[in-house]
Amino acid sequence: MSLQPGAGLLFDIDGTLVESDPLHLEAFNRAFAPYGHQFDRERFGRELQGLANEAIGSRFLPQETPERQWEIMMDKEALFRDLASEGVEAVHGLFALLDWADGMGLPTVAVTNAPRPNAEMLLDSIGARGRFKGLVIGDELAHGKPHPLPYLTGMELLGAKPEHCVAFEDSRTGIRSATAAGIATVGIATGLEPNQLLEAGATLGVRDYADPDLLDFILEKVTL
Repeated sequence: MSLQPGAGLLFDIDGTLVESDPLHLEAFNRAFAPYGHQFDRERFGRELQGLANEAIGSRFLPQETPERQWEIMMDKEALFRDLASEGVEAVHGLFALLDWADGMGLPTVAVTNAPRPNAEMLLDSIGARGRFKGLVIGDELAHGKPHPLPYLTGMELLGAKPEHCVAFEDSRTGIRSATAAGIATVGIATGLEPNQLLEAGATLGVRDYADPDLLDFILEKVTL
């Protein structure tokens, strides 16, 4: 069994590599309470999950200047890091999949809308930063998710082709980004249900990386 030229795996971070969405929900509720916003899990998944900070600030804080919107969003991210510093867990089965990919010589990259301090802290917290060939930060590009640019940039880092890649996402925003880049996408049901991930455009919806259908799906895409 050999790899297709240009094969690769591309992973979102929050809710996809790391069980972090409940912490984001708490941080949003603390940061946005003075502005009259309160989110439950369903509203978080529909209106916040996976979106870039700039887009969230513009939508929910229209009374503030863009500069103040950004300050509030960065305060929220600092709250999140404080919460996450108490410990986060990798999504079940992640390291077995990464070990398998390493054994296959299959390169991986992380692609996120999270600020770099968040992304690096989360990867370090689960001991995974060194497992990826690169880290793509949406805020550092001309466009974040749901635009395809973050995933196009990730493939460029890997020297990969979309038809031989698999992306892993937990949000509607992320699925839109990956699929717009032409990548078959696995939805990880840490926040949304598998059927909601499929409705958003994922090709496969799974609970975690131990799903028995997952390796067959990947192999079909990345091997000759």
